Amino acid sequence: MPSLRWLLRHGAATAPTHIKLIVGLGNPGARYAHSRHNVGFMIVERFARAHDWKFARKRFNAELAEGNIGDARVLLVKPQTFMNLSGNAVSKLVSFYKIALNDLLVVYDDLDLPLGKLRLRPKGSAGGHHGMESIIAQLGASDFPRLRVGIGRPNPDADIDHVLGAFSDAELVVMEETFARAVDAIEAWLREGIDAAMSRFN
Repeated sequence: MPSLRWLLRHGAATAPTHIKLIVGLGNPGARYAHSRHNVGFMIVERFARAHDWKFARKRFNAELAEGNIGDARVLLVKPQTFMNLSGNAVSKLVSFYKIALNDLLVVYDDLDLPLGKLRLRPKGSAGGHHGMESIIAQLGASDFPRLRVGIGRPNPDADIDHVLGAFSDAELVVMEETFARAVDAIEAWLREGIDAAMSRFN
């Protein structure tokens, strides 16, 4: 499959009409790989596997997988900064690929949603999520779609331990089904738009 760079450089007839950027938020490294804070990474990785795409490229301190869905070229992104600096990679990718804000989808964990709950929105605040705060600050805008994934908040006095901890076996049963629904929600967003995806998955 030709890379996006090749298609853009050569103006190939098969080049997609536009580009969509799907960013999963998380922290790099084995220490955080299975933490609740990394559900964004987990979901874009599952989306990549569902389409047989590989995170084989690196650009602007992010790992990228890419492919075509419908008439769109899709870039899956895992920023390799730590969570609080996610906006550095995202803003550079948005600028380089000239991504319209409504073609950017950010996938991330949310303490304020019950475990396994999905919530798609076309725009909104960061809601206290530091990765989203960084992205909004770097883009200078908050009117882009996001997919929030509930991880629950069993003890408000231990938020850091909770988000950086791993799912229990019982939680994983719930989350595996959630990850599958999240992949379907992203597919619906890509093919049908935010309103249709919201009506089906919220």
